[in-house]
Amino acid sequence: MARVAIVTGGTRGIGEAICQRLKRQGHTVVANFGGDEEKAKIFTNETGIPAYKWDVGDHQACLDGCERVEAEHGPIDIVINNAGITRDGTLHKMSFDDWNDVMRVNLGGCFNMAKATFPGMRERSWGRIVNIGSINGQAGQYGQVNYAAAKSGIHGFTKALAQEGAKFGVTVNAIAPGYIDTDMVAAVPEPVLQKIVAKIPVGRLGHAEEIARGVAFLTSDNGGFVTGSTMSINGGQHMY
Repeated sequence: MARVAIVTGGTRGIGEAICQRLKRQGHTVVANFGGDEEKAKIFTNETGIPAYKWDVGDHQACLDGCERVEAEHGPIDIVINNAGITRDGTLHKMSFDDWNDVMRVNLGGCFNMAKATFPGMRERSWGRIVNIGSINGQAGQYGQVNYAAAKSGIHGFTKALAQEGAKFGVTVNAIAPGYIDTDMVAAVPEPVLQKIVAKIPVGRLGHAEEIARGVAFLTSDNGGFVTGSTMSINGGQHMY
């Protein structure tokens, strides 16, 4: 059955792959973005998927943005919380703003988008929320106390909200990607990237489409018995 799906941070990288996969599944897909309007226009022209700009770390903006999407496209039944930022640095050098910005967007965005859409899902007795965590939220990472804390928080948020949604037909799951061949990873210096790949048992970076396939399953009717779960897609780099 076709649903209305919204993907935050949906105009590039993993988010773009998720948008295109959900569209191929037959859903009406909307991308949210918070930054580059020119790239968002290119994304819409190439994919036919509309893009709406707002900051997911802004609670009222999420409420207003989702209200607009629902007015123009219909009730939102699928939410992919993919938007995220980095402000890397050791704790010694990290400012409060570096900490707060990452927590506000990466973790706060999940709360804000859930507040905007979860009540409607409950009322309609069907919904799918997938939160994009990270291997670094599972295993930690030097120089990322903010990012690792936010992503770890996403995994806990997922488990708690899953318990609230289960009896209403709303599933809440997370995906924890490893290192994926996005623009963000491509910006890593080659010697560092080689060391990263050397630690991945399958011997390569992941592809954004591999994350999108995980999302496609979790948001499908076939995924209805999976909730409160974190799917690790990391090439075996972190197992537990």
